[in-house]
Amino acid sequence: MPYCPILATLAYVLSPDGRQVLLIHRNARDTDEHLGKYNGLGGKVEDDEDVVASVRREVMEEAGIVCEDICLRGTISWPFFGKNGEHWYGLIFLVRGFTGTPLTRNPEGDLCWVDVDKIMDLPMWDGDRQFLPLVFDDDPRQFHGVMPYENGKMKSWSYSRI
Repeated sequence: MPYCPILATLAYVLSPDGRQVLLIHRNARDTDEHLGKYNGLGGKVEDDEDVVASVRREVMEEAGIVCEDICLRGTISWPFFGKNGEHWYGLIFLVRGFTGTPLTRNPEGDLCWVDVDKIMDLPMWDGDRQFLPLVFDDDPRQFHGVMPYENGKMKSWSYSRI
């Protein structure tokens, strides 16, 4: 059977000095499966857009800023990640330049600047702890990984770099 995941983008927006990253603290809705966790900005790719248009739209919708300098850091296949067992495939971007002033809140929660070297101390998905070091490291190669889930928990993580 062909693998037919939900296509999504996930962006990590750096501050102008590159020391902080803009994250969303998902604390606005009690029914949110991400409640209490910190995450990058993003969502599903719409049927009329490419992935760069998607990341720009998602960051504008969630943070109110325009992405100027965008770099694809990698991709992740998340089999059975969705709340109903859906497969997800994410393209992970680093935004190194933007215009505008970020919002401080959106319908999903508070937006906050966090020191890049402190993000691993925050509540987040266990799987995020696996790939986030690859997003922010100095290796110019992209990573391409697979992270299967079972019953809401990460089963494994493997990746290649090219």
